[in-house]
Amino acid sequence: MTDDALLKQLEESTKDFSRHQAETLRSILQHQRGVRYLQRHLPGAGDHNLLIDAATFRRSVPLSCYDHYADYINQLADGDKCTSDDDHDHRHLLSVDPLVCFFYSSGTSSMKPKLIPYFDSTLSKGASHIAHQGSAAVLRKFFPPRPEVNKRLAFIYADSITKTKGGFKVMAASSFPLHSSSNPNRSLFMSLSSPMEVILGSNVEHQMYCHLLCGLRNSDSIDAIHVPYAIGLIKAMRVLESKWKQLCDDIKKGFPCSVINDVRMRDSVVEVLGGPQPDLSNRIRLIFEKKDWSGILNKLWPNVRYIRSVTTGSMKQYYSKLKYYAGEVPLVGGDYFASECCVAINLDIKQPPDLTRFVMLPTAAYFEFLPFDLAENNVVGEETVDVCGVEVGKMYEVVVTTYRGFYRYRLGDIVRVVGFYNSSPLLEFVMRAPKTSYEIVTEGDLMAAMENFQLVLRNTMGMAIEILEFTSSVDFGSSPKRLKIFIEVKDCDMILQDKLQESNLRKCCSALEDSLGSIYKVQRNKGEISPLSLSVLKCGSFDRLLKLAIENGTPVSQYKPPKIIRNPSIVDVLEENVIVTI
Repeated sequence: MTDDALLKQLEESTKDFSRHQAETLRSILQHQRGVRYLQRHLPGAGDHNLLIDAATFRRSVPLSCYDHYADYINQLADGDKCTSDDDHDHRHLLSVDPLVCFFYSSGTSSMKPKLIPYFDSTLSKGASHIAHQGSAAVLRKFFPPRPEVNKRLAFIYADSITKTKGGFKVMAASSFPLHSSSNPNRSLFMSLSSPMEVILGSNVEHQMYCHLLCGLRNSDSIDAIHVPYAIGLIKAMRVLESKWKQLCDDIKKGFPCSVINDVRMRDSVVEVLGGPQPDLSNRIRLIFEKKDWSGILNKLWPNVRYIRSVTTGSMKQYYSKLKYYAGEVPLVGGDYFASECCVAINLDIKQPPDLTRFVMLPTAAYFEFLPFDLAENNVVGEETVDVCGVEVGKMYEVVVTTYRGFYRYRLGDIVRVVGFYNSSPLLEFVMRAPKTSYEIVTEGDLMAAMENFQLVLRNTMGMAIEILEFTSSVDFGSSPKRLKIFIEVKDCDMILQDKLQESNLRKCCSALEDSLGSIYKVQRNKGEISPLSLSVLKCGSFDRLLKLAIENGTPVSQYKPPKIIRNPSIVDVLEENVIVTI
C-alpha cells in the first residue's frame, strides 16, 4: 500500500469513529467468545447466534487491571491451558489465538515488569499494521527519503530474551521485530548506522558506545537520529561528553577500545570503521575541543534532518536539554502506542510536548473513558463513557478491550480530550494514573515543581545547577507521612562545598514544597503531612537504578526512570547513596 493510500485509510477511519468502534468490539467478542475470562462474566458468550452489544458488554464485564489477569497469565507462562480436567470447554484462558511469546511492560515504579501475552492474532496484526505503517507514512510525508543520505543513528537495543517455565520467549515489544527472522520489514534495519551485532549485544553501556562510534564513522550519511524515549538520547549524550576522546582515538586507529570485549560486536564495528580514519578523527576532535555542546548533534552530523523520540509524559523533563543538544534540528514526537495495543497516532509530529496531540485509532481496540478528577487525584466512580460521552477539556483514564486478551482493561494512562479530529478524539497525554487514592502528588505535580525548583536553585545559588534526574516516595512510616524527593545533580560536590550552599539549598527546598500540587498543599496545611525531605544523591545513583531494573527483567529500550517509587527496596537503594538530606 502506498503512503498516500495509508494516510487516506487513516483519514477515513477517523470520520466515523463510533461505527468503527462498534464494529471493532463486535469483531473482538465474536472472535474471542470461547475464552474463559469472558465466559466468567458473559455466560452466553460462546453462543454463535448471540450478539452482545456494547451496553451489555460494559454492564456485564467489570473494569479490570493487571492483577485480574495475573493467574491466567502465570498459567499461560507455565504452559497450562486450563485449571482442571473439566475445563475442556474453557481451554482458551484469554484468547482463542495461539500464544507466541510475552512482552515486558516497562515496570518503572516497581522495577518488576509485567508479562503481556502476545497472541498470534490476524485481526490484531491488521490493526497494528495500519497504526505502525501509518506512523511511518506520516514521517515520510514530513521527511521524504533521500537516497544519497540514507543512514539512521538509532539507539535501539534488542535486550536479552528469557524464557518462561512453559518455554515461551519473553522480550520487549520493541525487540520483537529485531528477533524475528521472518519480519518483512527486516530490510529497514539495513539503513541503520550500527550493525545488528551491536543492537543484539548484551551490555547496554558497550552498545551505546558502539552506536556512537558507528554513527560518527558515518557522520556525513546520517539522515536522522532515532531513540524510543528521550532519556535514551540523554544517556547517550552523557556517554559522548565523557568518552569523546576515546571515540576519536578509536576512529583514528580503526578499531574500538579494549573495553568492548564482545567478539561479535567488536568485529562488526571494526568492519563498519573500515580501517584507520585519521582525517575524520581530527575533524570530529576539533568540534569537541571547542567545548560548545549547544547544537552539537548538528555539528557532528551535518546532514541530519530530524531527531525522533517520545518527549511527552515523564519524558517532557528532558525536552529542553534535547533542544540544547539539537540546536536547529527539529525534535519529532512519537505516537501513543502501549504494550497492550496501539492507542493513537501523532499526525503533527513537529509539535513540542506541550502541544503534542494524538488522534485515536478507532480500529486498534475498543476504547472507553473513565472520568478522572485531578483535584481528587482519582477516578470518578467506575462508570465509563464511550466516544459519544467524552467532553472536551475533561480528563479520563483510558480503558481498552484488545484483540489480544484484555477486556475493559485500565491502561493506567490519564489523558485530556482537547478536541476532535473529524470524529476521533484528540488526546493530550497528561500522566500515569495514581496507583492508589493515598498518593499525595502526581507525576505532573512533581515535574512542574522540579522545573520551578531548578530555576530557584540557579537564582539563589548564583550558578547554573543542572538536575540530572529526580524521583519521589512517600514515607508512611513517618508520623505524619512525609514526601521524600531524591535528586541527582551535575557536579554535586560544587553545591555542597560549604555550609552556606547547604543553607541556600534549604531555602530552595521550601520553594519546592510551595510548588507542589493542590492535594499536597491541602494535606500539608491540615498537618497531615510532615515537612518535605530533599536528598541529594551521589553521581550515578540513577544509573544504579537502571542496572537494578535490567537485572529484574525490565528491557533497557523501555526503561523510564520512575517519578514516584512505591517499592521500599528501591527507596533503600537510593538512601544508601544520599550525600546530604535537607
